[in-house]
Amino acid sequence: MSTVRQAVLYAILAVITIFMLLPFVWVISGSFKTQAEFLSNPGAWLPESLQIGNYIQLFAERGFGTYMLNSIIVSAVAVLGNVLFSAMAGYALAKLRFRGRNAIFPLVIVAMIIPYVALFVPQFVIIVQLGLVDTLTAIILPVLIAPLSVFIMRQFAYSVPFELLEAARIDGAGESRIFFRIFLPLSGPALATVGILSFLASWNNFLWPLVVAQSQGTYTAPVGLSVASQASNSISFGLLLAGALVVLLPILILFLFLQKYFIQGVATAGLK
Repeated sequence: MSTVRQAVLYAILAVITIFMLLPFVWVISGSFKTQAEFLSNPGAWLPESLQIGNYIQLFAERGFGTYMLNSIIVSAVAVLGNVLFSAMAGYALAKLRFRGRNAIFPLVIVAMIIPYVALFVPQFVIIVQLGLVDTLTAIILPVLIAPLSVFIMRQFAYSVPFELLEAARIDGAGESRIFFRIFLPLSGPALATVGILSFLASWNNFLWPLVVAQSQGTYTAPVGLSVASQASNSISFGLLLAGALVVLLPILILFLFLQKYFIQGVATAGLK
């Protein structure tokens, strides 16, 4: 590629990047505005003065710290559950021989196709019968393992050579030892992918926590944000944007640190 064409390409990409970042910049600016500024000049790019009152009110008066803690607990358990259980299921479906194996994987595919909202009613009925309504456990259970996570780990498991596992079996290693000592250390990129996807799904989940969390003590961050941003039947725009940035921050940090593993995992999972 010539220098001129490369410069033009970079210029185009820079312009596209700027346009993509403009809404995010406006959100950051708006989080420091007062409600009066929004009502008087909603399209202004810069606040009249930097005010951190929205962030103080968010945590000190609206209890957003509790919502964030609930989201952290739910997401952490969801990530651990998906990483461990999907790795076990993927390893078994790809590397173990047992009756019914060929019938299980198509069911995983079918589970991926079913719309998530179609499961709301049966899931809620089960949660009610278990007496778990308005608890964090009720929010965690449906996201503890996802069909997509099992699919990714099963596809990755096929890339692990059978000869390596057979050599370990010949040396006397049991399946649990092979799984924890050989398979898991080799599955870093796939596990990172599963971890990121499960974290995003649980962290951004709004509808299910809204259904089962019936008190502010069990609200997660997305649900709490919709509640905290409303006062006197009106929306506090500055408070809403400040909360949106707080909710977005963990996702941004996670992706910046794990983007390499995420890309590797997606690429590897699509090879088999």
